Amino acid sequence: MNFPQFGHVRLADFSLAPDVAHLNHGSYGAAPRVVTDAAQVWRERMEADPTSFFRDDLPGATRDVAARVAGFLGGRSEDWGFLENATQGTNAIIASLRLEPGDELLCLSQVYNAVGNTLRHYGERAGARIVTVPVPVPFIDPEPLFAALKAAIGPRTRLATFDHISSAGAVVFPVREMAAICRKRGVPVAIDGAHAPGQLPLDVPGLGVDWYVGNLHKWAFAARGTAIIWCAPERQAALHPVSISHYLGQGFAAEFDFSGTRDSSAWLAVPEALDYLTTLDPEAVHAHNNALAREAGEMLADAWGSEIAAAPEFTAAMASVRLPGVTAADRTAARRIARHLREAHNISAGVMMIAGGVWLRVSAQIYNELDDYRPLVAIGRRLIQGDIP
Repeated sequence: MNFPQFGHVRLADFSLAPDVAHLNHGSYGAAPRVVTDAAQVWRERMEADPTSFFRDDLPGATRDVAARVAGFLGGRSEDWGFLENATQGTNAIIASLRLEPGDELLCLSQVYNAVGNTLRHYGERAGARIVTVPVPVPFIDPEPLFAALKAAIGPRTRLATFDHISSAGAVVFPVREMAAICRKRGVPVAIDGAHAPGQLPLDVPGLGVDWYVGNLHKWAFAARGTAIIWCAPERQAALHPVSISHYLGQGFAAEFDFSGTRDSSAWLAVPEALDYLTTLDPEAVHAHNNALAREAGEMLADAWGSEIAAAPEFTAAMASVRLPGVTAADRTAARRIARHLREAHNISAGVMMIAGGVWLRVSAQIYNELDDYRPLVAIGRRLIQGDIP
């Protein structure tokens, strides 16, 4: 099979600044020009005749895109709805629960901060308690996690929410097995798949979960503000978007497709994003990105005498590497290091906190090459030696 060429040659497909090493794809993604151009066409169509667009064109066009999403991620198109980001979806799921004082909500210790805040917000309002399942660092064996999960489930557990790929540690969790543990105890499962679509091959209905949310703008080349939610048919009547609007009670898809006037051009350009991925060959994209992230992570860990937050079999297109001896009291300190990388070295990378330590998370996308990561060797050594901005 002749795979397309990857590396810096692919930068021509994007509008990325040429003087920056873009190693933080996992945070906000990057849409190729063919996708942003397609979104602009939809935007112009909307502006040409807003009334006809919203009344006549948008409903059918949105369902056509849902069919493409179903072909990409599995299941029926009517079980998929649209969001602006994955966090919006987890808010909708948690807000739709009927919680009572003493109920328990499960999450992982590496839960995404926005999702953790959502659990805390709705939990505190109802008098429910958050139960955190510890994730071993580094993550090399799922059995301790399975044991901790079994121990954490109790008679008042009302929801388990798991990251498919953790933001901080870039860990690909065995969510199918974790969901099976919960299902045996009668606990519904929501998956925060913010990083997964496009980074992993997926059959969402086959995971055995109740809800799944994910972004298409991180790894599936969609324009920003494009996320999706899948809901098992038996759960749909109880699930509503965070903005209740005109289509309340008219079905899951109708409620999530339209909650008021907004610019839906990013959603409508999803076919071009999936066409772009298909042209590149998803298997080839995964192979390139995963191999590059692993090689970059191992290079940095070896140079720093450090470790990667997950074993190779639990990683994909990102790697988080610990900066030995560097600690941060809060997220502000980590952001200060990230800002230093960008302003002093023209490097965009993720700086994460795990268990009080500071970890550098690098992403690998089709436009990256190993040379993009080499400057981090010397920069990281200076950070380790105390040269912290």
